[in-house]
Amino acid sequence: MDNRPPSVPPAADPARSPLQWLLALPQRSKLALGAAALLLAGVLAASLMAGREPDWRVLYAGLSDKDGGAVLAALAQMNVPHQFSEGGGALMVPADKVHDVRLQLASQGLPKGGTVGFELMENQKFGTTQFQERLNFQRGLEGELARSIMSLAAVQSARVHLALPSQTAFLREQQKPSASVLLTLYNGRSLERGQVAGIVHLVAASVPELQARAVSVLDQTGSLLSDSGDTAAGLDASQLQHARRTEQDLSHRIVSILEPIVGPGNVRAQVTADLDFTQSESTAEVYTPNQGSAPAAVRSQHLSEAAGAAPGAAGGIPGALSNQPPATPTSPVNGAPGAVGSVPAAGAPGAAKRDAVTNYEVDKTVKVVRSATGTIRRLSAAVIVNHVRTGNDAKAAPRPLDKAQLEQVNALVREAIGFRQERGDSVQVVNAAFNQPVAAAASELPVWRQPQTIEYAIRFSRWLALPLVALIIVFGLVRPAMRAGRQPGRRLDATVQDAIALAPPAAAAGALSAPAVMPLLADAQAQRQQLRTAQLEGIRQLARQDPATVANVVRNWANQPS
Repeated sequence: MDNRPPSVPPAADPARSPLQWLLALPQRSKLALGAAALLLAGVLAASLMAGREPDWRVLYAGLSDKDGGAVLAALAQMNVPHQFSEGGGALMVPADKVHDVRLQLASQGLPKGGTVGFELMENQKFGTTQFQERLNFQRGLEGELARSIMSLAAVQSARVHLALPSQTAFLREQQKPSASVLLTLYNGRSLERGQVAGIVHLVAASVPELQARAVSVLDQTGSLLSDSGDTAAGLDASQLQHARRTEQDLSHRIVSILEPIVGPGNVRAQVTADLDFTQSESTAEVYTPNQGSAPAAVRSQHLSEAAGAAPGAAGGIPGALSNQPPATPTSPVNGAPGAVGSVPAAGAPGAAKRDAVTNYEVDKTVKVVRSATGTIRRLSAAVIVNHVRTGNDAKAAPRPLDKAQLEQVNALVREAIGFRQERGDSVQVVNAAFNQPVAAAASELPVWRQPQTIEYAIRFSRWLALPLVALIIVFGLVRPAMRAGRQPGRRLDATVQDAIALAPPAAAAGALSAPAVMPLLADAQAQRQQLRTAQLEGIRQLARQDPATVANVVRNWANQPS
């Protein structure tokens, strides 16, 4: 006899096997448990596959067809698993092999980036002509420059074209080289003016005798990036930088001299400087006249004197007397004009000829004047001053400056910039209230929108999603099915207990015995009543031990037609 209390659930009966408990469940609970088992098996398989699948990372993106084929062949030779991202724009390998694969491919010279550099000179063939050597050198130089330019963050690809004229000794004026650079920028990227100037100077410094103005830089849309925009003013980059630096220096002078008076942040100043970068050179020769009482320096003196035939000289028929040489003159060569003897009259017998030439030094002054570049032709200054507060009271309302204070500010500004009226300089000082700046929103992205946080969330989401799906299956399908399996046992137990408690002994006995045909004696009736009571007690014990069977019997009784 089982003496367990009636409050013990029938589903917890240890005498029942799990198979019997499963078979006793309703059809709906059986289907729910089967679906839960299948889903849990799928979650387990997905977790195993996720743990076995590698984390893919980008090895290279945007490779050309030639470089992509060479890299794929190298990866297949190294037995490295690889795949393409959606759209085929990137080549991906496992995350733990990215750096090793890049180093191994770099040792093989991959990827080449679609351009060839000076490695072209390493494979020179025997019998290469001078023209081919020059052409290979030019191609290598263009490739190296393109690689250097592509190292910039905003440049996706670059092509460099060099025009190198042939140098020959038969041309008096050699032609200068020139260069053109075509850039392909990433979407949404642009180059600043300083970066374009850097590319121009990089190319100009890499080619001998190449001037920066002979380098043209274009983007993929055909826009000329190397145009400084100041051709009308005739200013180059250095001159423009000097002008901007001069204006900033003058503005800083104004702000630094006014801030101690009106307070920090209460003054704004802008200065426009008109600079003269004209280069002029003049040369002058000045001769000093040799007049006056000042002695003059003699540079050279030449005296030429020729004497005529002396009086009473031999004459007549040529002979020994007539062939005699003239006597030696007695006057010195450089003597005074009066030291020479008297000169006979012209045409007179024995007349002499004398020429004297004296050259004096002439004074000469050579002056070369070069005008300085970058001189200031005109200055224009605009200054705005905020309203000031009286005293140190922070709650006091700001007030405008009076006329005397504005005159003082104007005088300080004029002295700070070196104001000159004859040069045409102008200074304008305005006193006005500044608008309070609205507090700008924080430029930093929130934590949940930062790329690093999103990457971590995507990385760990699948590991968190699998346990979450398993819990949903357990609490959504398994637990309701188990509750449904326990509820029929309670209802059957309650039905049996109610039937036993509500059924009268006579009715129960009458239900278990055949209908009487004839009246019974008193003793027989007493024995029959005891037998029925014993049978009823046996039914109660059977209902306690196997309530499901009894419940089925009662259900069949209730379903039978009357």
